[in-house]
This record gives sequence, structure tokens and C-alpha cells, in this order.
Amino acid sequence: QLQLVEFGGGLVQPGGSLTLSCNASGPTSSYYYAIAWFRQAPGKEREGVSCISSRSRMTDYADSVKGRFTIFRDNAKNTVYLQMNSLKPEDTAVYYCAADPGARICVLRASSYGTDYWGKGTLVTVSS
Repeated sequence: QLQLVEFGGGLVQPGGSLTLSCNASGPTSSYYYAIAWFRQAPGKEREGVSCISSRSRMTDYADSVKGRFTIFRDNAKNTVYLQMNSLKPEDTAVYYCAADPGARICVLRASSYGTDYWGKGTLVTVSS
């Protein structure tokens, strides 16, 4: 079964940059899998941030991050990255990656990702 671990969270000042990594382990060579990033701020619902299809032909972004965040993947390293620029305090949240094994497209809908295919999250804090 595919397992996901997020890396790269931390404290950054407004306007700064941070790159998150989502590393997949397990039978990765057997699957096409889409990856999505979600985030959840305290007291708020989980929201989709960005996603990428299995062969990087499709990406999608939430309106709130378009032009600031970039998602890309290195399948040789089984890793998906989320480069975050021009960070704002409202980007503060726990960021999770989720996989959809067998999917060749991606969607920013949490219900499309099975409960067994989520990482445990990494905290991003944007504050001065």
C-alpha cells in the first residue's frame, strides 16, 4: 500500500518562500497515482490547495494560491513538491498530501482520496 510522508514545513515570514515535499513509498512502481495537497487551518475546514496528475500533464490550483504556488513531481524520486512563494499569514495551516492510486487525472476534492492514502501533515506557519 502506498504510504505518504510530508516534509518541509516550518516558520516563515510573510512574503517568504517554502517548499514542501511529499514522498511516496510502497508499490509506487505499480501505480499511476495523482497527488493533491490539502491544508487545514485551526477552526477551518480542510481545503484543496493543488494537485498534479500521474504524468504531470495536469495540474490544478485553488484560486487563493494561483500565481504563488507551484506543484511538480519527480517520479524517479517518488516525490511531489509544492513550492510556495509570497506566503501570507492566511497560508498558515497543516498541509497534507494525498494520493489517488490508479488515477491519471487529479481533483481538489478530499473525498476522492481514500482514507488510507493521506500523510500525517506538516505545519506551515507564516508569521513575523
